[in-house]
Amino acid sequence: MITLEHAYILAGLFFAALAVLSARDAANAKRWGNTAFWALVAMSFLFGSHLTDFQNGLLVITLIGVGGFNLLGRGAPKTTDAATREKFAQARGNKLFLPALLIPAIALLGGVVLKDVTLLGEPVFQPRQATLISLALGAVAATALTLIWFRAPPIAPLQEARRIMDTVGWAALLPQMLASLGAVFAASGVGTVIGDLMGQVIPDGNKFAAVSAFCLGMAFFTILMGNAFAAFPVMAAAIGLPLIVQDYGGSPVVMGAIGMLAGFCGTLMTPMAANFNVVPAALLQLPDRDGVIKAQIPTAVPLLFINIVLMYLFVF
Repeated sequence: MITLEHAYILAGLFFAALAVLSARDAANAKRWGNTAFWALVAMSFLFGSHLTDFQNGLLVITLIGVGGFNLLGRGAPKTTDAATREKFAQARGNKLFLPALLIPAIALLGGVVLKDVTLLGEPVFQPRQATLISLALGAVAATALTLIWFRAPPIAPLQEARRIMDTVGWAALLPQMLASLGAVFAASGVGTVIGDLMGQVIPDGNKFAAVSAFCLGMAFFTILMGNAFAAFPVMAAAIGLPLIVQDYGGSPVVMGAIGMLAGFCGTLMTPMAANFNVVPAALLQLPDRDGVIKAQIPTAVPLLFINIVLMYLFVF
């Protein structure tokens, strides 16, 4: 049976390879900072489930220290130059998107069609983890396809990955860190406190008010924390489960799906989502650091209200 632990091992080996390649990059004046950072990430994936909470906490604090004290730098991986990449793009056109589309296709296939498949009486995928495992398998398949298609050396994907990861830096880990923050908030009872406060504001029996408060709260907490996955445990505990699902009989599936979309509207409007909104501005060398956010707000605001209407229409 393929388990989620296998996907973690695969990710850990990937980050370990980045650490080794960083250590060998003499052109990077901060190569040992990069090496330490990616090695710690690799340790988290490879051994995190075998470490205590305290040990994992120390690992995360060390990661924050390496990133916070500006110990990361950009390497100079041996990869294709801009002219070569432009030549590939002109020769293959939109077919270049095929490897990228293969990843969600395999994730969908595994998560929907193959999730209950058995082999010799045993499930192929760990129960309830088929989608994440299939996502990892899709990344492997897309990499293999690209290597064969471009006839590239096996080291090429790792060098390209290191180039991108060095550019993004510590912000690459923001989604995981902020999602963990949401779990911490939920465990500490923040959702219950917010639920008590909102219970005094939302009129009894007013389903539209409950839906509006939930969706707006998802967007607001996403703006504060930079990640809808961090906002969801808080708002689900405050309004989603006790009011929309339990009191009003709403569908938890619709509540979760559209609620996350409402949270993503907040992602479009916050610099806290640095890997989405700040890093692209830096990569594109935009004169306005908040240019990406300003361009997205006219879409995010009406989309948020559309999600409120959609949830009200379909959740009950």
